[in-house]
Amino acid sequence: MTDQLADNNDDETTRRRTVRYDREPEEPPSVAVATALAAHFGEDPTGTSLRLYDYVDPEALDALFHARNDGSPRADGVVRFPVGSATVVVRPERVTVYPGS
Repeated sequence: MTDQLADNNDDETTRRRTVRYDREPEEPPSVAVATALAAHFGEDPTGTSLRLYDYVDPEALDALFHARNDGSPRADGVVRFPVGSATVVVRPERVTVYPGS
């Protein structure tokens, strides 16, 4: 996982955290999103107060990026959704969590 800070201006107190999480090929996207969100909000992934299913259906998210029935990969795609003050962007190989405005 790569943590990056994004500047909105030069004031150090307004720096916001952007988290980029490169997921493993066998890791479900929903698990990668939960892990990236926990890092973004500074929480432990196993004890976070965030409930992913309040924002997106985890099973549907996983199905969007799962291989087809014949085993062939799906075309590249992107899913974007808000979670509280953050925006989550899911791609086949990574999850990025951006701070809200």
